[in-house]
Amino acid sequence: MTGLPPRRADELLRAAVGHLRLADVPDPRIDAELLLAHVLGVNRGRAQALALLGSSLSQPVADRYRALVLRRGLREPLQHLTGVAHFRRIELLVGPGVFVPRPETEVLVEHALRGLPEGGTAVDLGTGSGAIALSIAHERPDATVIALERSPEAFAWAERNRQHVGAANARVLAGDLAVAADLLPELLAGVDVVVSNPPYVPDGMVPRDPEVQRFDPAAALYGGPDGLDPMRAVVATAERLLRPGGLLAVEHGELQGEGTRALLADGWTEAATHPDLTGRDRVTTARRAG
Repeated sequence: MTGLPPRRADELLRAAVGHLRLADVPDPRIDAELLLAHVLGVNRGRAQALALLGSSLSQPVADRYRALVLRRGLREPLQHLTGVAHFRRIELLVGPGVFVPRPETEVLVEHALRGLPEGGTAVDLGTGSGAIALSIAHERPDATVIALERSPEAFAWAERNRQHVGAANARVLAGDLAVAADLLPELLAGVDVVVSNPPYVPDGMVPRDPEVQRFDPAAALYGGPDGLDPMRAVVATAERLLRPGGLLAVEHGELQGEGTRALLADGWTEAATHPDLTGRDRVTTARRAG
């Protein structure tokens, strides 16, 4: 980033793309354009247009842009730099202390929505930023959605996002997913959908992406020796919360479909594993037996 003209948007953007490419950032042009849009307070299309026009930036804005590009080059998540993550139809506030929602999880929400009847109740176990619960609440204002999160840091983000999204039909509660049924005695055997994206990385496995390894909270990643300890707790809790015929929908690693279905051998029907948008096994669903 040295030797840059101080203020021309096109040259700043070109240098930023080169810097991020050298840092092995997966989508250097997209990230450079989104960071430019962020510092300018415009959308990405407008930022692209300003770069094409060779527009000049003020010195403070140019300096801020360079600083953010350098941080992205160190693989700090783009969402931490901009403060937001886009998930399905909502915008979430994110930052240190909370897992950044991934596009593949949108498929999990789709399965949950399909299983949610009119006026139904959904419970999200281990909500993190609130991405799943608040997407369901936003897209189904007729439903009642309850989200649980044990991490104080993540809980604060989820509650902030509930207010940011304006989801009046959602509640965020502090609590561990393993004891959710005890926290919600009024819902025992009465919930229509239980959904969860629990930690599922095996303890001995190191995530490939530096953004995940260095910045996502370990408590949101690791799930015991085989990665399925939190999943076992999700299944046990869902057994108590779901009505007969109610739907459980969970996200897991691409090699964990068989292991997840094995947890659903007794007391469940219609267990099936589904691919995400990249074709990898990502979501398993099952119905609570009557």
